[in-house]
Amino acid sequence: MIEPASKLSERENLPRQTVRVLGIDPGLNRTGYAIIERTAKGAVLREGGVIRSSKELPLSERVHELATGLREVIAEMKPSVMAIEQVFSHVAHPKTAILMAHARGVILLTAAEAKLPVIHYTPTQIKKLLTGNGQASKEQMQFAVQHELRLKSLLEPNDVADASAVALCHYHSVKHVLADVLSQSAGD
Repeated sequence: MIEPASKLSERENLPRQTVRVLGIDPGLNRTGYAIIERTAKGAVLREGGVIRSSKELPLSERVHELATGLREVIAEMKPSVMAIEQVFSHVAHPKTAILMAHARGVILLTAAEAKLPVIHYTPTQIKKLLTGNGQASKEQMQFAVQHELRLKSLLEPNDVADASAVALCHYHSVKHVLADVLSQSAGD
């Protein structure tokens, strides 16, 4: 089930050449997503929400719910690329790691079905790029996302803020690569 947290544009009037990054904060219970669009004014949040799976269902049906919800987001928003948080688990929580692997697996499969390129970022990369500190707190990250997207308030729930951070990380990473390429070609 998809729960949009924010719809900020009239989708039917969007231009065809629009570059959008789908940021994903993977989880089996809740997968956060955010669509960040590149505009002349900078990054703009077009939509964010949560795809939930029902805890009472068997695992196979839960991952199916995630896939179905993600397919709907991809079909409706037509992102150019998916950026996903690379998750790590502590040895003390092996069950969490296995459940997270199921969620990531179905998310990656859904992206492959849609022929959507996938870029992975570690939590440290995301935090360092947005705050300058690879060990930034959750609160620092939320304020960085709010500032970057010029929002009046913090994004809720946290899954949407985290997905937005992943999308912003890719947005800025690509922006820096393009700037490097353009400056190199200008020097030729």
